[in-house]
Amino acid sequence: MGFRFSENIGKVAENIVFLALKRKQATNPYLELYYWKDVHHHEVDFVVKEGLKIDSLIQVCWELNRLETKNRQVKVLIKAMDEFKLKEGLIITEEHEGKEKIKDKEIIYIPLWK
Repeated sequence: MGFRFSENIGKVAENIVFLALKRKQATNPYLELYYWKDVHHHEVDFVVKEGLKIDSLIQVCWELNRLETKNRQVKVLIKAMDEFKLKEGLIITEEHEGKEKIKDKEIIYIPLWK
């Protein structure tokens, strides 16, 4: 039961981010929300498009304590950043906050409550 609870928390966090983006979209008719998936079915949770421009990429990952999980999330985010020619990506977490430079890209970690 414990592992299912953890999985559910991640889905709840994604839903919270989705609702926050939908509220933002309600005040900006040019804002569109998508997700991105590569040929291996790795995905970025939210692609935020404003007009013709991809504005941001947002990954939701509740727990980043395991290095394997963090690396997987960062890798797919950087792959999407390369495809959309973005220098910055966002990962929403339970509590981790900070920035990380990877080559010419910057990953910003923000706790969900912010």
